[in-house]
Amino acid sequence: MELLAAAFSAACAVDHDSSTSESDTRDSAAGHLPGSESSSTPGNGTTPEECPALTDSPTTLTEALQMIHPIPADSWRNLIEQIGLLYQEYRDKSTLQEIETRRQQDAEIQGNSDGSQAGEDNAEEEEEEEEEPASPPERRALPQICLLSNPHSRFNLWQDLPEIQSSGVLDILQPEETKLQEAMFELVTSEASYYKSLNLLVSHFMENERLKKILHPSEAHILFSNVLDVMAVSERFLLELEHRMEENIVISDVCDIVYRYAADHFSVYITYVSNQTYQERTYKQLLQEKTAFRELIAQLELDPKCKGLPLSSFLILPFQRITRLKLLVQNILKRVEEGSEREGTALDAHKELEMVVKACNEGVRKMSRTEQMISIQKKMEFKIKSVPIISHSRWLLKQGELQQMSGPKTSRTLRTKKLFREIYLFLFNDLLVICRQIPGDKYQVFDSAPRGLLRVEELEDQGQTLANVFILRLLENADDREATYMLKASSQSEMKRWMTSLAPNRRTKFVSFTSRLLDCPQVQCVHPYVAQQPDELTLELADILNILEKTEDGWIFGERLHDQERGWFPSSMTEEILNPKIRSQNLKECFRVHKMEDPQRSQNKDRRKLGSRNRQ
Repeated sequence: MELLAAAFSAACAVDHDSSTSESDTRDSAAGHLPGSESSSTPGNGTTPEECPALTDSPTTLTEALQMIHPIPADSWRNLIEQIGLLYQEYRDKSTLQEIETRRQQDAEIQGNSDGSQAGEDNAEEEEEEEEEPASPPERRALPQICLLSNPHSRFNLWQDLPEIQSSGVLDILQPEETKLQEAMFELVTSEASYYKSLNLLVSHFMENERLKKILHPSEAHILFSNVLDVMAVSERFLLELEHRMEENIVISDVCDIVYRYAADHFSVYITYVSNQTYQERTYKQLLQEKTAFRELIAQLELDPKCKGLPLSSFLILPFQRITRLKLLVQNILKRVEEGSEREGTALDAHKELEMVVKACNEGVRKMSRTEQMISIQKKMEFKIKSVPIISHSRWLLKQGELQQMSGPKTSRTLRTKKLFREIYLFLFNDLLVICRQIPGDKYQVFDSAPRGLLRVEELEDQGQTLANVFILRLLENADDREATYMLKASSQSEMKRWMTSLAPNRRTKFVSFTSRLLDCPQVQCVHPYVAQQPDELTLELADILNILEKTEDGWIFGERLHDQERGWFPSSMTEEILNPKIRSQNLKECFRVHKMEDPQRSQNKDRRKLGSRNRQ
């Protein structure tokens, strides 16, 4: 708020012309839609004579804003109630706009580095393009919520609201503070859209009388889990956010509320998301085995309320929201003043949300991993001393077939048809099991080794026969001796993936996020991808990832910036961020988001948490 106090005194001294110029600059920076006329909006260019409260010289900007602007009691609530977008629609449009904004920023900064003359030429071309009414709108760099501004969605930017436009507050706030207001406003309005979708899930599907008669109570419980608890928490959370926005026309903070709810109430998300494995299985079984269920769901999905969205998109809402909420807090954190109280509350909120998201992920993994380990154990027959496979601390990282080179590497051997024979590997987080597949969907185990005692080495190019071959060394195998296997993969990417999984600490081609270097090859996700194997990474639209390894056949081993999760994914799902300034900016923002807490702030957080619980 210190920056705003300085801006306040400056705003009072400017005349109407300079105020109009600043307003145009602000609109350009904020990405207003072409044709907007903020400079002529009532309240802009306010002078001290037109606003007598400015002459009272209040001691703080907060006091000044309260004196200047009456607080509209019902404006925020009316806005929330009029939101027409379901959360699925909002989320898709918002993330697509993030992608387009980054594309535009990347292209603009690239163009500016080509030289002053080239920059002038580009500026002229841009002016010509803006004058062309037929220019494609999907390539414009607009703020995230601008695409949601249409007569049907009733979804606007904070600065576009009539109360803001008429108040003159936009002449007081610095552009960075306006961006911060937009980030906090998006968190609130997106929560309203999310609550609207949850309410539709409950009222339209869960409480449908025909559906209640079709489903057994146990089936209904698995399918809808504790969604009523999730909706109740969302309702209370949204009400508190609304009350905060009604306190002042300029939002003071929202992350303190997010922190309190994440610490004390968001455990309902962990319960819901942990049930996801059983929920998905039950839903598929009901569609396959109960004709009445399948027909009724299809009929309910056709209702205009659902806007063409399937029931499955509603069932996954809580998991999508809790992960998105963390990203929205990150967006706020990037815009608050460093060292300020608002930065502290944003860091606290982000930390709590990270723990909730981590617990949700662990809950899902625990359910699926247990079943997977039991299934693998049943398929194994040990030729060597039996190794217990099932363990609470063990999970599968990768499995698949490779070819083992048999016999010495001589010219005679290379001419034989039996140069390679198939073997099957099960790689767990702490153990490697080497098998041969036998009839009956069984696997005969003939060797094993702790994962920490594995070493890999890539062979140099030795022709087509030995292409995609690597050496696997077991420093201590099942017979307590060293063993070496020469293994051939089906492709270069498959070889790289096995080598990365078998020896996770092996150096990659590029640096990781933790190296803290300010440049690294990066990509952003432009097509969502669902992981097909345990070593792959599920991608959401607009995810930014550091490239750690690339293969010639179209796979990338990457590290996602917002949570440092690593995995493989097809390069066709992403596009590279070419400009080093944008890459550096992305890394700096992530370093700030994930910086360690200082002891004093940690103590303050504990006191706030204790006080919050004592009030309950």
